[in-house]
Amino acid sequence: MSKFELSDYNFYSGRHDMELVTTIVDSLKEILEEDKKQEQPLFLKVEDDFIMSVARKVVQEKKKTFLIGITGESASGKTVFVDNTIEAVMREKKEGIYTVVRCDDYYKDTSAQLKAAGSYEALFRTGFSFDTPDAINLDLMRKHLIALKNSETIVSPRYDFITSESHPDGDVKKPAKVILTEGLYVLNECMRDIMDIKVYVFTPLEVIRERWYKRSVLRGKVGEAADLQFKNVNETAQQYIRPTYQIADCIINGMVDKEYIKVITDKIMKKITEICS
Repeated sequence: MSKFELSDYNFYSGRHDMELVTTIVDSLKEILEEDKKQEQPLFLKVEDDFIMSVARKVVQEKKKTFLIGITGESASGKTVFVDNTIEAVMREKKEGIYTVVRCDDYYKDTSAQLKAAGSYEALFRTGFSFDTPDAINLDLMRKHLIALKNSETIVSPRYDFITSESHPDGDVKKPAKVILTEGLYVLNECMRDIMDIKVYVFTPLEVIRERWYKRSVLRGKVGEAADLQFKNVNETAQQYIRPTYQIADCIINGMVDKEYIKVITDKIMKKITEICS
């Protein structure tokens, strides 16, 4: 192929890509407009350039791994959103499409401190907190996420919320087209720069409180222990988590029904696949 022909090919290829990008943008905006009409819309806020950025990544960076960071307060609905999004996208189980890395797996081992204190109540009275960035091994988590983006397989830790023990023999995580990472501090200052898309899940505090207390029973914390930790959860959220609302590319509604998450995710993925096929 001559230089002229190659240049000509690149011109038309680039124009075709931009046409696809424009079509995806228009389609996604249409879906978002329909979503706004719902009593509980999924998307509460979307940055102006977010849709364009997503469309360009889909069309022009087909071989790139996309790291999506999803944060929000404790019990805001991060895990529910991730799990139902995956269920909608993955009608058929296929390797290499997605991998999920959860912040909860990276809590540091504090079983010795718990044993020394004698109970969670006594531990919390010392001022100990499970709800600051220092309680999680973010350095290891960042290292693992970068490794996955570089097509390397990792083994995540396994954390026991009852005993506060961390075990190195967790789940094997393989490289994939999309890496979903969710947790309290995935948009922390030491993490946010490696994210391609930043998502914040917003839920009213009264709903968070109700959900949190129900879950705390399953994690071995009731009565005074639960009260002490939730007080700390609220204080640390104000300092470390709520400010990340401002840097998120989009804000997701943590009150949305599970089935609606599947419906709208399925609609988005089908539309993108249809346009790009």
